[in-house]
Amino acid sequence: MNTPLISIITIVYNSEKYIEKTIKSLQEQTSRNFEYIIIDGNSTDETLNIISKYKNSVDILISEPDKGLYDAMNKGLHYARGKYVWFINSGDRIFSSDTVEKIENLHKQYSSADIFYGQTQLIDARDNVTGMRRKVAPECLTAKSLTMGLVVCHQSILVKREIAPLYNLSYKIAADYEWVLASLEASNEIVNTHLILSKFLENGFSSHNVKHALKDRLLIMLKHYGFFTTFYAHIRITIQYIKDKTNRSTPSSLSS
Repeated sequence: MNTPLISIITIVYNSEKYIEKTIKSLQEQTSRNFEYIIIDGNSTDETLNIISKYKNSVDILISEPDKGLYDAMNKGLHYARGKYVWFINSGDRIFSSDTVEKIENLHKQYSSADIFYGQTQLIDARDNVTGMRRKVAPECLTAKSLTMGLVVCHQSILVKREIAPLYNLSYKIAADYEWVLASLEASNEIVNTHLILSKFLENGFSSHNVKHALKDRLLIMLKHYGFFTTFYAHIRITIQYIKDKTNRSTPSSLSS
């Protein structure tokens, strides 16, 4: 069997409201140069029954108890065979039906790329588009870029499997931040696709645990960047936060 270009991995647990739309976004792809892996945490609702309707579109389904989101992601990495890994979790979508095809064409140009990344559109639980992600992926993404936080959405970055680390389970909320950072540190060629790659459902795991996520991120930054870089980065983050808050509160009539 030929090795697929991409291993698309979906983590799901009791997500009967959202899993079908995620699967359909993969079914609609004009290129099938990917394998689809679903890691289910032993769901007790209708999730598994819904997945069974699409069994011909799912290459690997693992359903068993796990130690949480990042443990499930590590399982996905274990089963992946593709050249790149891409996490599109339950509720999230691939942006458009030709997104995989466009990535495949880019790979023909940049066959040695370690990472492909792009932008992210936000959607709510009713599928309404709420805008673009506030943190915009920079033109040139590097490990240093993440001193300003997770500037590229986890659902909009594809990492070469051979350099993709396991998730550090000691970080309960922000292990995805360290995973992206460690992947960037291990990369030699990082390609901006200049595409919107995913639709991200705005009810994420860390959004309900902001304080814990910030604490985890601080520890990760100290580990990877050291004290002084982390200190000055947080000054810049605070200034940017104040600017963004001021701009949001300024009436449009005053800015015209």
